[in-house]
Amino acid sequence: MRTDSSPGDLPAREHLPATDAGTPVLDVVIPVYNEEKDLQPCVLRLHEHLKRTFPYAFRITVADNASTDTTPRVAARLAARLPEVVSRRLEQKGRGRALRTVWSASDAPVLAYMDVDLSTDLNALLPLVAPLISGHSDLAIGSRLARSSRVVRGAKREFISRSYNLILRGSLQARFSDAQCGFKAIRRDVAQVLLPLVEDSGWFFDTEMLVLAERAGLRIHEVPVDWVDDPDSTVHIVRTATEDLKGVWRVGRALAGGSLSLDRLARPFGDDPRDRELTDVPRGLARQLVGFCVVGGLSTLFYLLLYSGFRSFSGSQVANALALLVSAVANTAANRRLTFGVRGRGGAVRHQAQGLVVFGIGLVLTSGSLAALNAATNDPAHSTELAVLIAANLAATVLRFLLFRAWVFPDRRDEPSTSAPSPVVASHRPGAHAAHPAAPHPMPVRPGPPEYRPLPQRPTAPSPTQPATSYDTAPFHAGDAADRGRGDSTMQMQAVRPHDHDPRNAR
Repeated sequence: MRTDSSPGDLPAREHLPATDAGTPVLDVVIPVYNEEKDLQPCVLRLHEHLKRTFPYAFRITVADNASTDTTPRVAARLAARLPEVVSRRLEQKGRGRALRTVWSASDAPVLAYMDVDLSTDLNALLPLVAPLISGHSDLAIGSRLARSSRVVRGAKREFISRSYNLILRGSLQARFSDAQCGFKAIRRDVAQVLLPLVEDSGWFFDTEMLVLAERAGLRIHEVPVDWVDDPDSTVHIVRTATEDLKGVWRVGRALAGGSLSLDRLARPFGDDPRDRELTDVPRGLARQLVGFCVVGGLSTLFYLLLYSGFRSFSGSQVANALALLVSAVANTAANRRLTFGVRGRGGAVRHQAQGLVVFGIGLVLTSGSLAALNAATNDPAHSTELAVLIAANLAATVLRFLLFRAWVFPDRRDEPSTSAPSPVVASHRPGAHAAHPAAPHPMPVRPGPPEYRPLPQRPTAPSPTQPATSYDTAPFHAGDAADRGRGDSTMQMQAVRPHDHDPRNAR
């Protein structure tokens, strides 16, 4: 469970609230440079697709990166012709600069971009942005390297793309599958905090954005896409690859040096399900044992390597003490995060101090074993010393786990709280909790907006072959299901019997 109290700069991840009727939910940016030929067909095709399939208000923004041909005039004509299209002119080149400029000024809660060649099938656009609208994810990317993706491109580009992603995985420990696909989206509240941390203004911009978001713990949703290579692409592959490698080196050095304030991207405490205190949930002893064994095995190897190194210039007791001290600090830090799930810096110094006490107990066991071995024989072999130390460390490991679990990282969910109980908030409507004063809630809930209304939609005319039906359009408030259910935010679903039917259905 996370123990730090830093709220970060990001709000709680919620379903996007409704906005004014004239405000778009989605802003799709198309960065262009000298694309007078492809711009108009791209915008018209995208506009027609969104009009036909996207259920919310939208905007298409053409971001001109200092084009020297007639691209600005084409963009202006499209903006005058289509009310959902706007044009922005930048006097400097750079795809990242264009995206940063437009996204920073946009009022849409979901921001996306795609390449002007429309290599990606537009049927993936709604699956791309839906997790951001619902509040499930923070960023979304199209992936050409997913198993279910269908991609048509040459062997050269395929090799370069896969090699680049292998470099990202090996150097920056990136877990997303495709950094270069020009088909991405981000929530505006995340972009407002994340974009100031991104330095690149060119092709490495979105890779840097994804790496920082992943390192900060944000959720990245991947959508398999159908993608057809554009044979007329003007991207300079060698120069782009060189700039990307420079960016990988710069970001890796910044992450290693801790110069990036990724704690600004933290969500409020309790937004992550792992922060919540739940009743009747298994304590995870089996998982903790597995994690502790893995960490312990790696720590033992680390300890033996250190002991062998220190033993080359010092006595056995000094080498054992130094190796055990260094490995104990690393072992406590690894168990704190991986085994017992404590995140953040809160309590880290206290945990290390308690870990050193546990280290002292291990030192007594191992040092006593070495003393007993030296008393039994004057000149024990090095292999014998290692065998004795391994046996002593196994005994110390069992004791270390028990002390970690019961003393250093105890599970405090069963301890009575000394603070006054927080008011229960059963829904997002003010005063909704008063209807259920006895509803249990283990922790305070962040105040939310007064209510959520449906996202703005374009009006649609009734079909000429089907009469318009009047339905009850009373506003639905988030949390109503919780008010009728157990007091949490999970909607209770009723099973549908085969003979159940809608009374409005004449059949």
